[in-house]
Amino acid sequence: MDTSGRSPLYRGVARALRPHPAGPALRGRVAVVTGAARGVGAALAAGLTEAGAQVALLGREQGRLREAAEGLSSPTLCVEIDVTDPVGLEAAASQVETRLGPADVVVANAGIAVSGPFRDTVPALWQRVIEVNLLGAANTARAFLPHLTRTRGYFLQIASTAAFGSAPMMSAYCASKAGAESFARALRCELAPEGIDVGIAYLHWTGTDMIDGIDEDPVLRALRAHQPWFARRVQTPARVAGLLTAGIVRRASDIYAPPWLRLCQPLRPVFPALVSHIARRELRHRTGPEFAAGAGVLGAGGLADWNAGRSSSPAPQGGQGD
Repeated sequence: MDTSGRSPLYRGVARALRPHPAGPALRGRVAVVTGAARGVGAALAAGLTEAGAQVALLGREQGRLREAAEGLSSPTLCVEIDVTDPVGLEAAASQVETRLGPADVVVANAGIAVSGPFRDTVPALWQRVIEVNLLGAANTARAFLPHLTRTRGYFLQIASTAAFGSAPMMSAYCASKAGAESFARALRCELAPEGIDVGIAYLHWTGTDMIDGIDEDPVLRALRAHQPWFARRVQTPARVAGLLTAGIVRRASDIYAPPWLRLCQPLRPVFPALVSHIARRELRHRTGPEFAAGAGVLGAGGLADWNAGRSSSPAPQGGQGD
């Protein structure tokens, strides 16, 4: 496959994917990716295009969506949308069907995060994380379920290792990802009789804007410092997108990025106690103000979402990344 002249992101994803012996595995299929303006979402749009799909990129930042779509080889559609808006998502689903056809693949990837002590987090911001990461996933599934019913398609929920253990200073993010995982598991059972498959993707440290400045943010630095050396590695969005695309082609029930996360599933019952033990020890050596100093929205994507909904209220400062 010739990737010359394409974007570095597209070429990176292409290198992460193995050519399918029978040609593009998703040729003629329509895929929808939320949170596609940046990071994993943008990289996944490139990966699905490389696999032959026509991709609808949904997200908050129209300009960034168009940048992500540039250089993709198959027809694309960019729709600026807030996943917490059910009516807007219904309209987006109608637009996708009109322009590209009914969706065969839907990826609920949109997500934001906030770090810092619960008591110091603006209540509306804490709630926004839940709304985007959990309710947004449910809204996405509801809007595109008529498509998936007709195509006997595949729904992928992007989860996180944050669902494995409840890390302090990340209460909203952990709660939302645990909820999204549980939602997807319930949905999987409900939709199986209709021939619709539901997958869950577990992501670990990934080099998106959300973790920019990971070594400066006191919360992220502390979380990463107590993990084994191999678990501290930061993966590229292209590598993660390659793994996700391969899983989507297989209609996998579970996708792990990196793959060694699969080995953690049997150990999940011990993770909450282990995380709590380490957290208590860490908090004895740090002050609340030290963690509160970095409290805020993580990432430019999160800031864009927060500011778009509350343009008259500036976002709390101190966070870096998605």
